[in-house]
Amino acid sequence: MLSGDAAVLDDPVGESLRGHHSGLARRLGRAATYLPDIATFSAVSPAADPADWADLARLLGRGGFADLFSCPAVPPPDWEPVFVLEGRQMIRPGSDRPTARTAIDAGVVELGASDVPEMLDLVARTQPGPLRPRTRELGTYLGIRAGGKLVAMAGERLRPPGWTEISAVCTAPEARGQGHAHRLVSALAARILSRDERPFLHVADTNTAAIALYERLGFESRMQVTFRGFRTP
Repeated sequence: MLSGDAAVLDDPVGESLRGHHSGLARRLGRAATYLPDIATFSAVSPAADPADWADLARLLGRGGFADLFSCPAVPPPDWEPVFVLEGRQMIRPGSDRPTARTAIDAGVVELGASDVPEMLDLVARTQPGPLRPRTRELGTYLGIRAGGKLVAMAGERLRPPGWTEISAVCTAPEARGQGHAHRLVSALAARILSRDERPFLHVADTNTAAIALYERLGFESRMQVTFRGFRTP
């Protein structure tokens, strides 16, 4: 039986910071955020009060950036809006099991600390979402190389109880159309399922090509989400 109560996915950042990623967190009262070199994701209670927002502001510092992900709470009016993005959360059915085909792919390699400069360069060129120098510490990152050069990547990010998020799925422009994203997401999903967890991911509503790929890989939309970022006063 695979673990994974889907209710924890309503607050994936907060659940990760309180649990699997607690060692990578900064906390003050009921507010929490990742270490700066890891990620900018921050969490407050869905019913956050002024004290919670004040605690988060102290954690981030003046002019600090709070990526509130899909948190429904709204910060005080003096917090500067930075972005709003409509998207969806997708999950794999709970009955899935890894297959021999997805569990082993000789062309997919695990990325380590020495690969970070190439990972940051690939993300800068493809813009799949934020990646920082220590983001790879959130989980396993896999890549595909061509001619010794990193041309595709995907990794594990948020880790609410029983679940692992697949993120940073990207392919260099010159290497697209070769099935790299399919291979990487399949390999990560197999790893996640093998430890009796369930894979999930987030995608922008405008990224219809990615949504179609994830649906072919067996992911189903769980809910619509709004991603929001703010800067502290």
